[in-house]
Amino acid sequence: MGENVVAIAEFLTAEHRCCDENFAVVEEAAQAGDTARCQREFQQFQAAMEWHFQKEEEELFPTFEQTTGNTMGPTRVMRLEHQQMREALAEMQGALGQGDLDEFLGQSETLLILMQQHNIKEEQILYPMCDRFLASNAAAVIAAMQAVSAHPPA
Repeated sequence: MGENVVAIAEFLTAEHRCCDENFAVVEEAAQAGDTARCQREFQQFQAAMEWHFQKEEEELFPTFEQTTGNTMGPTRVMRLEHQQMREALAEMQGALGQGDLDEFLGQSETLLILMQQHNIKEEQILYPMCDRFLASNAAAVIAAMQAVSAHPPA
């Protein structure tokens, strides 16, 4: 790798940390009983998570699959886990819409576990594989991910 090359793992792990920080702010607002702030922060957090998923699903995963010829391995598992997290986020959104912060916090515990397990797999297994297989193309892959425009989940 060259001097100024940012690794795919580094780029996406930084996004994970950012989402983790946003999540902590959401939980803090919920625990404080500040529904309005919780709704605002949750909206931003949910949008950041969805954007992160889209970058992986629209750019990283297809490029990885095309390069390795492997569509049944880690990327398939990651897509399934993204769906589980989207479902947990939807449950949280529903609870928040009802003003039920207890239910919201209960669902947030589920999401936290899903996120932690998912991030470990990506950061320790998938991202290093991406850096290995896509090394010569890393800058283009990162640029393509940065160009993904956030849109609501399908």
